[in-house]
Amino acid sequence: MRDGYHGYGGRVADLDLRLVRYFTVLAEHGNFHRAADALHLAQPSLSRQIQRLEVVLGVRLLERSRQGSNLTEAGRVFLPQAQELLRTARQAAATTRAAVRAGDLTIGWTGDLPVTGLVRELRERHAAIGVRTRHLTAGEVQPALAEHHADAVLTREPFPGGELTVTPLFDEPRMLLMPVTHRLAGRRTVTLDDFAREPLVRYDDPVYDAFWRIDPRPDGGRAPGGPLATTAWDKLELVAGGQALALTPAPATPRPDLVAIPVEGIPPCRVVLATRATDHRPVISHLRALAVELLGQAAAPGSLINARQGEPTARAGI
Repeated sequence: MRDGYHGYGGRVADLDLRLVRYFTVLAEHGNFHRAADALHLAQPSLSRQIQRLEVVLGVRLLERSRQGSNLTEAGRVFLPQAQELLRTARQAAATTRAAVRAGDLTIGWTGDLPVTGLVRELRERHAAIGVRTRHLTAGEVQPALAEHHADAVLTREPFPGGELTVTPLFDEPRMLLMPVTHRLAGRRTVTLDDFAREPLVRYDDPVYDAFWRIDPRPDGGRAPGGPLATTAWDKLELVAGGQALALTPAPATPRPDLVAIPVEGIPPCRVVLATRATDHRPVISHLRALAVELLGQAAAPGSLINARQGEPTARAGI
């Protein structure tokens, strides 16, 4: 019988990995509000899920207060085991997928990068291999590779790293995305000084956020705060609504009420092909070489233009 925090008498089958992950994220942030934002959950829902986990375990994991949430002694004991449990589950799933799909290849891509020509050419040169594609956000690149959801990803830097091999392909200038009614919309180019005090759209990942908001600034100052975007469409709507501007890869004209102006004096964005460092299959080496051949800086301009045709026009970027 269940009674308060006395649990279910050790019914381990009730230990939901989703609840375990919620607990580790909450422990990392130390605050229900920030953890709920990171998990894209409503705060009351997260609180209920943590309570469910506490009931299953039969212990109180957190002491809640107005200042935040602190781990109890049981919570401190459970945290490293919870993290190891999640790591083991991910590894088990990845190993299983890798065994089943040894003869297949999944190529991921982010944003509107030109993956079509690369995939078509790979299928022609390796007809015996099944080649699939999968669209990802920047935050999904490393997990997709580590967990064998993808074998290679065409993406823009920066993104969370890991044990990856990164093959540079080409650079793209960064543009400033704004409403067509913005004071800078008629300019041919802009510099950072022109929009230094304007808020830019924020992103969850700190490395990605720092790059696309130029934070800190060259003088060491911090970029102004801006609204958080969790999807590409959120970003476009925030900019169109006048809540913030956004730096984005070039070219970028995703909708008629927006305009993108080249930004001078800041480093470009680099496009790369990321693969697992431990994947030594010949087809992966061939894929890297093919990507450089078709998309690399030395490739004929026409090959890149042709590869872009038919790709989605919304610069996802996240």
